[in-house]
Amino acid sequence: MTMDFGTIRELLVGRDPDAVREMYGLADQTRRDHVGDDVHLRGLAEVSNHCRRRCAYCGVHAGRTLPRYRMTRDEVLEAAREAKELGYGTLVMQAGEDPGLTRVMIADTIRAVKEKTGLAVTLSLGERDPDEFAAWREAGADRYLLRFETSDPDLFRRIHPPLASRGLDGRMAFLRQLRELGYEVGSGVMVGIPGQTWDMLARDILLFRDLDLDMIGIGPYLPHPDTDLVRFPERFPPAPVGEQARADGETTTRVVALARLMQPDANIPATTALALVNRDGGREHALSRGANIIMPNLTPARHRRLYEIYPAKADFTETARAAQATLAKQLAGLGRSIGTGRGDSPNRRKR
Repeated sequence: MTMDFGTIRELLVGRDPDAVREMYGLADQTRRDHVGDDVHLRGLAEVSNHCRRRCAYCGVHAGRTLPRYRMTRDEVLEAAREAKELGYGTLVMQAGEDPGLTRVMIADTIRAVKEKTGLAVTLSLGERDPDEFAAWREAGADRYLLRFETSDPDLFRRIHPPLASRGLDGRMAFLRQLRELGYEVGSGVMVGIPGQTWDMLARDILLFRDLDLDMIGIGPYLPHPDTDLVRFPERFPPAPVGEQARADGETTTRVVALARLMQPDANIPATTALALVNRDGGREHALSRGANIIMPNLTPARHRRLYEIYPAKADFTETARAAQATLAKQLAGLGRSIGTGRGDSPNRRKR
């Protein structure tokens, strides 16, 4: 299948069920051929809901009044120990863009996780100073996830706050810096942002290849009532009739499939946001259409309910330990198994 702009756009929008089935089957076979049948689990620790940004789509933006928290080094280490006990190969430290997560604090925490558990460490802490990226890599961090959300410069500017004055070019520069430092680099998009056209989304998918991404995170736009996108819709006009990309499960899994075809060796998660828009099968659909990663949540319950980046995220309250048997059964039904080891991206190893 030729993966050019026209083909990608047609597969995103098209209503030919045979073409869509062919795409899904090819994506699943490509996943099998390049990353195998193992589904690697990443233990997620949402280490802070402080944020200095006011992104128009995010429920923990700086302008919102809500209780704030910041996990301690010991709390993060406890989450890492639980990940190790459950057989995960990675701890993911995710947060809002929080200056209180200092260079020293994060570096010390990375070293402690490495020393006590040996897990791979993925960071997702937003745009930070290059010396922080370098210090965390030196401390042992393996991967960094920094989503660009949209590759359209005007839409990027509209949904991000003035602090993001570097714009899309600045986001791309950060991704290049991370690659130069030796990180396994991840990025990705939201699907169905108000004003996002099918053409924009097709260009996003082409950019996955141009960036040679090792990890690709894809989730639908979920409107949060206390964000600018919902409170001030007049500031964010939708795309013309027929051109607005849909924020639904079907469109999102089409993007997952196309991402797999575009970057066969990348790691692609079945995201929680996708499971929310399709509670009856969102995760399973993603896994059968190109995804190979799941990120069970290890954030302490008292904090998890406050990390509401989109509505109902806190509804996922089942502990990772309680969900383990159910997850194994679900994967077995798909002919898949829980992976062992770090689950590094074959794309990174190849490079």
